[in-house]
Amino acid sequence: MSKKSNKHTVVVGAVQSAVSTDMDANLKKTVGLVRTAAKKGAKIICLQELYRTVYFPQYKNRKKDPYAETVPGESTEVFARLSRELKVVIIVPLFEKTKDGHYYNSAVVLDETGKRLETYRKIHIPHDARFYEKNYFKEGSGDYRVYKTKFATFAVLICYDQWFPEAARMSTLAGAEIIFYPTAIGGIVGYDSDDGDWHNAWETVMRGHAIANGVHVVAVNRVGIEDKLWFWGQSFASDSFGKVLKRGSKKKEEAMVATLNLAHNKRIRDGWGFLRNRRPDTYKF
Repeated sequence: MSKKSNKHTVVVGAVQSAVSTDMDANLKKTVGLVRTAAKKGAKIICLQELYRTVYFPQYKNRKKDPYAETVPGESTEVFARLSRELKVVIIVPLFEKTKDGHYYNSAVVLDETGKRLETYRKIHIPHDARFYEKNYFKEGSGDYRVYKTKFATFAVLICYDQWFPEAARMSTLAGAEIIFYPTAIGGIVGYDSDDGDWHNAWETVMRGHAIANGVHVVAVNRVGIEDKLWFWGQSFASDSFGKVLKRGSKKKEEAMVATLNLAHNKRIRDGWGFLRNRRPDTYKF
């Protein structure tokens, strides 16, 4: 196969922003950043985790309903219109309240026609100081969803999911060429960890997933300080051997755009054999 025919590129966008208590203002600002990403050529645009709300799980007991919305709902309607207008795929992470009264940390995918695809609900839920998510979110069902779109086939995993190699592997085996990780992560103001550099660990583990699975990775993180948390931004796109292709600002709101050559996935998988030489027969407990 010639190099030309083997090339499969897609331009992706990562929208990172600071979040205020004004949910309508957050929505409006994010729409503008999506437009900027599309103007730069992005065809798949991912927003950050809980894009419309402050990171309320840093508190143990906040009322849920002021932050929640339904699917379909205002966010999905706004971004469905935008995806049709711009002819792009948009990944919209939000705090979902279902008809039966359950609450999820979810991601909605809208294709370039505005069609709403199946919702992914965050599977791995953390619970520790300033990240009291089990007080707010029901665990997802365990379905790792892969979205086959006009531009690429991808999976969406949310924040804490990014620490688990099983989630990345299951998404890859289901056919993902790219894994998007919408995120809200940072440090605790005034706290120095004995563990080392949290940001470095965060980026390293996802780059490791990219290498081990031969997939591109796009991580999207918010910026700014929200009470006791400071979010370190630095959204990034990695190729399928862990090379960072683009990295966002530590502090600035922006629509980061990167070009991914998805043909590189096959090169890594064929050359290194990480998937081909697996031994599932030995993976027993």
